[in-house]
Amino acid sequence: MRLFVALDIDDAIRERIVRFVEGVHPFTADARWVKPESMHVTLKFIGEQPDSAIDSIKQALGKVAAGTIQIEFRGYGFFPTPKSARVFWIGMHAGSELATLARRIDENLSPLGIPKEDRPFSPHLTLARSPGGSGSPRRNQGDRPNHVFQILQNRLANLPVPEFGTMTSREFFLYQSQLSPKGSKYTKLEKFELRS
Repeated sequence: MRLFVALDIDDAIRERIVRFVEGVHPFTADARWVKPESMHVTLKFIGEQPDSAIDSIKQALGKVAAGTIQIEFRGYGFFPTPKSARVFWIGMHAGSELATLARRIDENLSPLGIPKEDRPFSPHLTLARSPGGSGSPRRNQGDRPNHVFQILQNRLANLPVPEFGTMTSREFFLYQSQLSPKGSKYTKLEKFELRS
């Protein structure tokens, strides 16, 4: 079972993002766009786990102590770099609380043999990936200039920085990801409360 931990986003923010995507989609039509219902803020990618590990993972996540988090969705960017862009994303600003939550999730899952992250937490909301190849935000040895997002980058450079709103996260979720030719399907397996 392929698993990850994430925050859901408020419907009002999702709707503003959808309107933004509708406006910019024509400039990068061949990219793989994330479905609106699949938008989420990944806190930890767990990866493939046997069904027998699910209860232990839920118990570990249930022990994560963190308060509610205010998140502002604003701006955009490209991973790994604008010239060799494979991923188009929306920026998030949340102070240290969001990174702290991600770190505590990482620490609680580590005793189960789930590897800790080897890079700093970089909060973002993926909107699109270039067709084929990796959707990873990391630099790859074979990275070279990629023009998939070039027209979009030129258009966005002439517009004000987009702002999508602010929300307060009061819970996070354990998700299952099922891959298919039509894209990934995400199912919430468990909810975990954040307390002020």
